[in-house]
Order: sequence, then structure tokens, then C-alpha cells
Amino acid sequence: MLSTGDSAPVFSATKGTSDHEDFDLSEHLGDGPVVLAFFPGAFTPPCTNEMVAFQERLDDFETAGATVLGVSTDSPFSQGAFRDQHSIEFDLVSDMSGETIREYDLETDIPELGLFGIANRAVFILNDEGTVTYSWVADDPTNEPPYEDVLDAVKAV
Repeated sequence: MLSTGDSAPVFSATKGTSDHEDFDLSEHLGDGPVVLAFFPGAFTPPCTNEMVAFQERLDDFETAGATVLGVSTDSPFSQGAFRDQHSIEFDLVSDMSGETIREYDLETDIPELGLFGIANRAVFILNDEGTVTYSWVADDPTNEPPYEDVLDAVKAV
């Protein structure tokens, strides 16, 4: 499990849009704090609540110089539809292979919902060098992160 002070794995994936644009985390490092918000699945109630909550606070994060990114194992098509439906303006990143969630030690299953190999809910803040300055991992993937603590941690970077 990644902790404060660790170097975060840098990854490449696909943005959750209908255009299937390439995404590379390294392109976002050096431009201020990066908030990586891992979530289990688009269109589920807790994940919708979380991504909408980040969207509602997006101006505050951007004022603090941060880039917010949502990461899940959903397909880019699903993420694109999810973004459109909920007017989410920040990028969602599709980790369909699960490689990134395994690198971040976040792979989990929710068998009662038939979900296997998905991301646990977690938030990491990375500084310009890609070092973790804040980490929060849910004990239960239905729990949402402490949004004000995340914003405070961004302001402290």
C-alpha cells in the first residue's frame, strides 16, 4: 500500500471519453498537485456521489493549483457517458486492464454485486516529483473520502 513519502507509480492509460485519448500521468506531474481519486465503478451510487462531490469542489481544487483525476477499471465508453451524465469536467482515466490499480495495491472484489478486480476507493495526492503527500484508502469501498481533508492536503503541497 502506498503511503506518504512513497514514489507513486507513473502510468499510461486511456481517458474516459468517446475519443479514446491517450493519458500519461507523467504529463501532469510538475504542474502542481495531482489528486488521484480511485473509484470502484461508474454509475454506482457511492461513486456517483464521490465524483459529483469532486466536481462540486473543482474550482477550489483548481484555485489551489491541483489537477483532479478519477481512475477506475470502467471502459472509456462508460466513463465518457458517466462524465456527460453528471457534467464532470475533470478527466476520468480508464484502467480496464487493472494494471494501475494493482500497482497502487487497490484491487478489490465486491462479490455480492458481481464485481471482481475493480479499484478500491482511495485518494492519493502527488507533488511535482510524483511523491505521495497524502493518502486515504477506504476500509469499505462504499465509504467516501474526507473531501475537506483532501482539499486541505492539496493546499499544503
